[in-house]
Amino acid sequence: MALLPTFSILGSGPTVLMLHDADGDYLTFAPQVEMLASAGYRAVAWNMPGYGHSAPIEPYTFKGLAQSCVALIEALQCGPVTLVGHGMGAMLALEVAVRRAEVVNRLVLCAGGPALDAQAVQDWLVPRERALDAAQQPGGSMQQLAQTLVPQCIGPGALPEGVRLAEHALAQVHPATYRRALQAMQGFDRWAQAWVNVHTPTLLVGGEADHCTPPAALEALAQLMPDARHLSLPHVGHWPQLENPEAFDAALLDFLATQRVLH
Repeated sequence: MALLPTFSILGSGPTVLMLHDADGDYLTFAPQVEMLASAGYRAVAWNMPGYGHSAPIEPYTFKGLAQSCVALIEALQCGPVTLVGHGMGAMLALEVAVRRAEVVNRLVLCAGGPALDAQAVQDWLVPRERALDAAQQPGGSMQQLAQTLVPQCIGPGALPEGVRLAEHALAQVHPATYRRALQAMQGFDRWAQAWVNVHTPTLLVGGEADHCTPPAALEALAQLMPDARHLSLPHVGHWPQLENPEAFDAALLDFLATQRVLH
């Protein structure tokens, strides 16, 4: 049996499992782990295979990543969970919901998902691949990559501490894993047509200044999905949960509380 991914866990109550982007690790949800635990939830933030101390998988595909995620959910023995996915993690949340709908009772898609069509994904990937090539040259580093990419994707109102945490998390990613994650995104095939069949209550939240996942794209996706709503946070870019954690946390808690009442 494959090793389970590593994760941080805090609190007790309904389980909220957070799936980070390719640009980082579990640390990009560090503020939310503490917040959710204090609000009466069991907060879990994983390290995607190959990230942190999680063993890599082969082949490195969304199918394999989804299987790793489901294995973790089953090991936690917590029943259906709320999946909170950021960037690539939002794509993965969809993959899990499509493949194993019974293990997911709510979705929160942050700055990502099938709103990124194939061309948008290429536009997102190309500068990252170039930066990774440079990082792997003599004298280059993932820290330099992080300090180049993160400032290009934040909003004008980003919390400086959040930006530093985003840079730190991205700098920790192993170059080989980062390349595998970027390659996996190129093979993602769950675009909008899959979402019309996802009846899971869903919150789509993004930054008003996020040019990677524009608000209009998330709004259009929310209109397609059977049970979804969209929220755009002003002055925020691609890391809403770090750039404005107060606003992001408020939206997340409101969504969780509403769904708890309904169910």
